[in-house]
Amino acid sequence: MVAFTVDQMRSLMDKVTNVRNMSVIAHVDHGKSTLTDSLVQRAGIISAAKAGEARFTDTRKDEQERGITIKSTAISLYSEMSDEDVKEIKQKTDGNSFLINLIDSPGHVDFSSEVTAALRVTDGALVVVDTIEGVCVQTETVLRQALGERIKPVVVINKVDRALLELQVSKEDLYQTFARTVESVNVIVSTYADEILGDVQVYPAKGTVAFGSGLHGWAFTIRQFATRYAKKFGVDQSKMMERLWGDSFFNPKTKKWTNKDTDADGKPLERAFNMFILDPIFRLFTAIMNFKKEEIPVLLEKLEIILKGDEKDLEGKALLKVVMRKFLPAADALLEMIILHLPSPVTAQAYRAEQLYEGPADDASCIAIKNCDPKADLMLYVSKMVPTSDKGRFYAFGRVFAGTVKSGQKVRIQGPNYVPGKKDDLFIKAIQRVVLMMGRFVEPIDDCPAGNIIGLVGIDQFLLKTGTLTTNETSHNMKVMKFSVSPVVQVAVEVKNANDLPKLVEGLKRLSKSDPCVLTYMSESGEHIVAGTGELHLEICLQDLEQDHAGVPLKISPPVVAYRETVETESSQTALSKSPNKHNRIYLKAEPIEEEVSLAIENGVINPRDDFKARARVMADEFGWDVTDARKIWCFGPDGNGPNLVVDQTKSVNTCTKSRIPLLLLSNGLPRKVQFSVKK
Repeated sequence: MVAFTVDQMRSLMDKVTNVRNMSVIAHVDHGKSTLTDSLVQRAGIISAAKAGEARFTDTRKDEQERGITIKSTAISLYSEMSDEDVKEIKQKTDGNSFLINLIDSPGHVDFSSEVTAALRVTDGALVVVDTIEGVCVQTETVLRQALGERIKPVVVINKVDRALLELQVSKEDLYQTFARTVESVNVIVSTYADEILGDVQVYPAKGTVAFGSGLHGWAFTIRQFATRYAKKFGVDQSKMMERLWGDSFFNPKTKKWTNKDTDADGKPLERAFNMFILDPIFRLFTAIMNFKKEEIPVLLEKLEIILKGDEKDLEGKALLKVVMRKFLPAADALLEMIILHLPSPVTAQAYRAEQLYEGPADDASCIAIKNCDPKADLMLYVSKMVPTSDKGRFYAFGRVFAGTVKSGQKVRIQGPNYVPGKKDDLFIKAIQRVVLMMGRFVEPIDDCPAGNIIGLVGIDQFLLKTGTLTTNETSHNMKVMKFSVSPVVQVAVEVKNANDLPKLVEGLKRLSKSDPCVLTYMSESGEHIVAGTGELHLEICLQDLEQDHAGVPLKISPPVVAYRETVETESSQTALSKSPNKHNRIYLKAEPIEEEVSLAIENGVINPRDDFKARARVMADEFGWDVTDARKIWCFGPDGNGPNLVVDQTKSVNTCTKSRIPLLLLSNGLPRKVQFSVKK
């Protein structure tokens, strides 16, 4: 039975201090979707028996078949905490009911753009790390992206069951593995963390690291064990937490704590983490997996685990799963970390606002975002488009950063190219419906206040991939997302039957909407090109195009990767090109551009769209360029606004019929395809 109603969730949306927006991020196959099942099961959406195997947030058929997440999926969950736990929350709270907007994201590098879209609308991240594989390449990539968006991480070290059952490691070896993993995560965090975030490193002794098994549905934090032992021994919980991690040893003879691993007689002492936390877990595993039928009831009684009905007849791994779920339910550990240690929208938007908003920091919209004000003008960022069951229609998925979004409300839909005061890339339309994203389902609601994640119906035809929705005419856009990957693998697609061409064109438009990082365009030769970030990404996109978006059989060319090169030193020779009538000659040589200039172009300090005289003045004053050279910039590239320049180097005008035009190509030190179209 679902443990909450939509009305309960809607009332919680108004208590923004009790909302947690978080993403689950990790390397591919480290167990994100499996772990998410435990939280979905706690909310009563799936049964305990299915948790870990259902992968509820893998909503597509191909995700279930391949066993990997392809699209990030949002789900809202309702949770309640005990009064004792609520007292430990260091930020403002209202009551003990909490709304968790969770987004399960893909781990495969080809789908990094989905992770970026998920991170933009969340404030916290649950980083999942495999006990055996440790911190991998993609773990570092997604963690770096999260910290770049000022998102606070907590960590789950998953698949501990494999270390116990398959590798059969000792307690001390397991502790050392955990310690190394935590250290690896903290190295990445300290390298990329923003100073404004403060100390966001993770510490098991502070309860920001959990250990467990998503597949078997159990997990624990040191805080949970410290709470048990604090009650049992009558000691302070926070002191107990510090002692249960690191070089802390308990001497059973003297009943005293020490930081030395030997006693007065030189006999070795067992580490507190191994003695108080790992020991009961190891004993349960050993007794159950070795079928020691006399030991099992004694252990279960000591640990206060009660088996009911059919559960008493189980044995082996099936019994182990049930016992561990009852002893250390994964949802308890995860919810405790999420609610206690991840920021609410009120806390997070205060330090994220300046990084999210393009306009000035003293702008009314920026202040409203900073305060997470539900009564201010609407500021909503759409981070991706989610296909609906109606063919060709999409939910605009995003987050309300300020104001309240309502069904039927008229809003300004500002695309990524919108400039305040102009009418380009701007639509004024009404929102048909507001929906709550619930994994495989959606639930309609009337309105949604600031700080919540939401789906909108009826504006999909006015947005391509992302955009800003506002009711304030002077509002600037929310910043465009920066992806860690780019679409470089290209294929040409064509229809088998020429009559189906309009369907292909329409299908390509829909495909472009459905994925944050796919690129569809028509090449100069007239071919329809689909570009993806990698082979798998392209395969999924083409499958969607053929089966869902276009719905017609296609012919697909072999994949091509565009060759991209850069200029590192001045070219050794001058390139020459003659016009068809041989009367004009263009000479071209290439030189590297100064890094400050290329960064200034990328950051908009030097704007290709500015008046050329004003632009030349900026380049001369700030970067020491010759004003004449700066005025003679023919074009920027690629796409007319990139950090590569073509400069006219003619020093005097030729009055004769034949002209010689020496040109200089200036390119920055980043590999990119430099394409220019030089117009007369």
